[in-house]
Amino acid sequence: MRPLIDALGDPDPSEPADAAVLVLFTGADQGDLPGSVPESLPEDAALLITHRHPNMRHHSGQMAFPGGRIDPEDRGPVDAALREATEETGLERHRVTPLAVLDVITTGGSRKRVRPVIAYAADPGEVYPASEIETDDVFFIPIAHLVDPSKRLKVKFQRWSGPAFWARCYLVWGFTAGVIAKLLDAAGWSRPWDHTTRHPLDDALARSCNDER
Repeated sequence: MRPLIDALGDPDPSEPADAAVLVLFTGADQGDLPGSVPESLPEDAALLITHRHPNMRHHSGQMAFPGGRIDPEDRGPVDAALREATEETGLERHRVTPLAVLDVITTGGSRKRVRPVIAYAADPGEVYPASEIETDDVFFIPIAHLVDPSKRLKVKFQRWSGPAFWARCYLVWGFTAGVIAKLLDAAGWSRPWDHTTRHPLDDALARSCNDER
């Protein structure tokens, strides 16, 4: 994780945010791997992802990081991201080590100002759809899967285009895919992939099991 955190730089703490998401990595500590290279990835390195319930009012059926609105009672974006992750996935916050808070990113559809919180858990324990109203699937995507060129594509909708990933039968796109792509590049984990061909978003979603409405 050190190359990734070093590459992210220092965020602007004064910029207000409406929401926070938890970008949780897991995998063996490199210090526990004799002879390992710091830049290499442990085989079990993975990233936590959720599938939003198709009956949700907003962003239904989309793949997302756990997260949500920063409430007045929260002690900032880290506290909000951890609280939301516990509510949505059953993740126990004592297992999680927050590492960095990114600059605010404004989402394309709802125009919400979101701060991603990068974190690590060597042993995240069991995760599951703890709030079945919000999520109906929760799992870890292997980083090896995300960097596989055959699982990456670029999608387009009208004048917009952006990166996307196949994860199981789901299509990860939009804000979530953009954050993942940025982090893979920053950490130096990305492998060359076809980012010149732009696939219609509707066609890709029709092939997925997102059930976006």
